[in-house]
Amino acid sequence: MKIIVCIKQVPDTNEVRIDPIKGTLIREGVPSIINPDDLCGLEAALALKDAHGFHITALSMGPPQADVALREALAMGCDAAFLVSDRAFGGADTWATSKTLAGAIQKLGFDLIITGRQAIDGDTAQVGPQIAEHLGIPQATYAHNVEKVCGENAFVVERLFEDCRQKVKVKAPCLITAISGAGAPRYMTVAGIVAAYDEKTVDMLTFEDLKGFVDEGDIGLKGSPTQVRKSYPKAAKGQGIVHEVSEDEAVEIIVNKLKEGGLI
Repeated sequence: MKIIVCIKQVPDTNEVRIDPIKGTLIREGVPSIINPDDLCGLEAALALKDAHGFHITALSMGPPQADVALREALAMGCDAAFLVSDRAFGGADTWATSKTLAGAIQKLGFDLIITGRQAIDGDTAQVGPQIAEHLGIPQATYAHNVEKVCGENAFVVERLFEDCRQKVKVKAPCLITAISGAGAPRYMTVAGIVAAYDEKTVDMLTFEDLKGFVDEGDIGLKGSPTQVRKSYPKAAKGQGIVHEVSEDEAVEIIVNKLKEGGLI
C-alpha cells in the first residue's frame, strides 16, 4: 500500500510580521520548519509503516529551499520524496495549490493521502479537503488516530472535536487530515540523516512533468480564483480595568457589562 504525506515548509514563529507596504509576510530572519499538523500526519503514516510495511512518499509544493523539509521527512523514515516546484506555480491560492498537488498525487499513484489539518501560516484548512474533492475520493478530517482494518482495504479513523470523538471507517483510496494531537512526531536518527543526504534523493516535479495531470489555467496566479488584498497582524488588546471589589460587587459589574454589550 502506498501512502503519500503532504507536508509544507512554514515560518517558525507565532509573531508573524507583515510588511506595511507590500502587505506580505516578512520571512527574513525567521527559520523554517515542517508545519506542525503535517508532522503529526507524517507520524501517523510512519506508525502505519511500522505496523504494516507500507511505502511512504513525502510530497511538498514550494520553492527549492523546501528540499530541507523533505530531507527531514526522509530522515524520519519516508521512502521517497518529491518537491513540486516551478515558477508557473507561483502565486497559487488554496484552490490552485490543491489542483497542482492533486495532479502530482495522480502521477505518483496512491492508496492513502495524509495531510495536516491546516498550516500555521495560512490557517485555512482547505488544501487537504480540496485535494480529495479534485480526486473524487472520500475524506476523513480532524484525525486523532488512524488504524488499518485487518483484511480490508480500509482504515478506521478516530476524529477528535471540541465536544466529542467520532470513529469512521473509510475505504481506500482516501484522504485523511491529521490534527496536532495525532501523535508526537519521532526524532530523526543519525543514520536517517546520513541516508537522507547521502543515499536518498528529493525528486523535482515541474509543470512539464505534470502536463496531462494539471491544466495551465488551473495553476499559479492564473488559476487562483481568490487573491489576498491585504494582510495585517492581529491587533493587540487594550489594557483591561481592574476592580478590587467583593464577590457580590464583582458579579454586579460583570452582569452590567454583559447587559451593556447586549449579551444578556
